[in-house]
Amino acid sequence: MKIGKVQIGKDHPLVLVSGPCVIESEEHALHCALSLKELCESCGVQLIYKASYDKGNRSSIHSYRGPGMKEGLKILRKIKERYNLIILTDIHHPEEAVPAAEVCDIIQIPAFLCRQTDLLLAAGKSKAVVNVKKGQFMAPWDMKCVVDKFLSTGNQKLILTERGTSFGYNYLVSDMRSISVLKAFGFPVCFDASHSVQQPGGMGDQSGGQREHIAILSKAALVVGADLLYIESHPNPKVAKSDKHSVMPYDLLKKLLREARPLYQFIQKDFVTC
Repeated sequence: MKIGKVQIGKDHPLVLVSGPCVIESEEHALHCALSLKELCESCGVQLIYKASYDKGNRSSIHSYRGPGMKEGLKILRKIKERYNLIILTDIHHPEEAVPAAEVCDIIQIPAFLCRQTDLLLAAGKSKAVVNVKKGQFMAPWDMKCVVDKFLSTGNQKLILTERGTSFGYNYLVSDMRSISVLKAFGFPVCFDASHSVQQPGGMGDQSGGQREHIAILSKAALVVGADLLYIESHPNPKVAKSDKHSVMPYDLLKKLLREARPLYQFIQKDFVTC
């Protein structure tokens, strides 16, 4: 799949989807975009910049949600034009699909909303590339119905994302077999390492997370065939306004990418097997 200057698949560099979980301010978003662009260029990795203008699924009514669609899309447009980056953002309602697609190269269906028929149809009809996250409550083969809904719009520009599966209270587990099941549908598969280590509602009024497992899960996902990595990042996770326990600081992200890039290249090669 080719999305602007980003090419996903064999014979092309590793693709990273990264950025803060939510747009915190215009200045912060611009700083993150430039920092990540420079980081990825130094590591030989292709970047898709991700940030949400609204986080509709937060643990607490008091949690920061973002600047909203109008202001958020204005900021994302500025980032796209200033830094020539491919942009991804979430949508939560069908009426958001067209405005988001006018600015962003990729619109994303959050995991909790992946079965929402009207949302999938609106996203498909927007003609944008659409990334659908597999619900943490679903088996990977159950995504067939999701794929069928999307394809009914005539749009085939689809990415499927694995982001862990609910396992008991406040805990997720990543079954790497899911990636091969999703790949059988014939579309690029992304592994969301950030949300796979999340502990939803694990701290009462906010989600927890186990950042220390992001690197090992990311590398495992590449070994079994993931085409992209999705790792939310932040210049200072301690003060992040969303998901502070599962976003990666830039120094650790850079270290991971330097390890992941040659691994990805190795796995993508053709080998003669006995």
